[in-house]
Amino acid sequence: MDDAADLESFRRTLREFALSHCPPEIRAVVAANRKLGRKEWSAWQRILHARGWGAPSWPKAHGGTGWDLRHRHAFDEVMAECDCPPQYHHGLRHIGPVLIEFGTPEQQAHFLPGILNGEDWWCQGYSEPGAGSDLASLKTRAERDGEEYVVTGQKLWTSHAHESDWMYTLVRTSSAGKRQEGITMLLIPLRSPGITVRPVPTIDGWHHVNEVFLDGVRVPAANRIGEEGKGWTYGKFLLDRERLGGANVAPAFRFLDRARALVAAELQGPQNRLKREMLAMRLLQIEAELRGARELGLAAIDDVMNGRPLGIAPSVLKLSTSEAMQRTSQVALDAVGHRLATRFRPVDASGPNAEVGEIEWLQNYLYLRAKTIFGGSSEVQKNVIARQLFGT
Repeated sequence: MDDAADLESFRRTLREFALSHCPPEIRAVVAANRKLGRKEWSAWQRILHARGWGAPSWPKAHGGTGWDLRHRHAFDEVMAECDCPPQYHHGLRHIGPVLIEFGTPEQQAHFLPGILNGEDWWCQGYSEPGAGSDLASLKTRAERDGEEYVVTGQKLWTSHAHESDWMYTLVRTSSAGKRQEGITMLLIPLRSPGITVRPVPTIDGWHHVNEVFLDGVRVPAANRIGEEGKGWTYGKFLLDRERLGGANVAPAFRFLDRARALVAAELQGPQNRLKREMLAMRLLQIEAELRGARELGLAAIDDVMNGRPLGIAPSVLKLSTSEAMQRTSQVALDAVGHRLATRFRPVDASGPNAEVGEIEWLQNYLYLRAKTIFGGSSEVQKNVIARQLFGT
């Protein structure tokens, strides 16, 4: 069987499994563009783990699938096409690969199983007040005290800290030399004495992000990744693992399909023809850009598999897909905003999916305002592209 036939057979297997094993109530949350939480993510992770697909990007020796990039891309794409949740990235795609590459055998044995089976939930303790894009200026301090570190400081924009068990954290252990040289990575249990997690309200009304205060938190030195002062290296390795994340544009296509259906349903009749056709044209332009992004992503995967440099591809993918998602949400808002805007209210205390109905179109529009900021802002991506094209 040739590679193309093998990949198509693999896609059929994935699709059959997704449609038969992903619970309908979870797929309904994804299909309605509602907020995913630990409940949905962990349930789906347990199902995938039982099938042996818990970690598509991990080597087999550590419980992964051992798939190459093409098969991993096919997995992500088919799951999105079937309205299955994307796997929760902080454990599987961030700290998991760091533990595999730099962790001790004891750390791997302790932490990797909980990531694989969905029992342990992780968040990222990187950003701080005044240390976002300029991460090397972080000030959260860790002082060595025997076999422990004593950590004091504050982390900001900490996604999902309110429902996480652990936080992989960059802290400052030295102020000597270059700023990057005094940074260490620690794994901190969020139930430790001295930790306070507070929600950061956002305009979409969903609870995503938090500020985390650490007041004399004692962390075992055994929870340090690698060497003291080498955390910048491990942090960069973590971020580099996600450089091809933009190659999967299937979620953007699904979002586009739903926006197109929304426009058709919302603007029926001859009296809405002009507006309907104008919005349809905008969606057609977005589709053309996404099709181009998909081809660029496939080419980037081929480059990596054949040892060629990626160049500007990751930055172009991040820039184009994030802006396309924003424009799609703008079209949806233009279709329904006049009717739904006055109904918008934050989700109440009963949970992130308490609000049922069309209001998610407004929440998605507001949430996606941050799409061109997190994961590398558009301004940063444009600078990266310009430097590679024109030099400095």
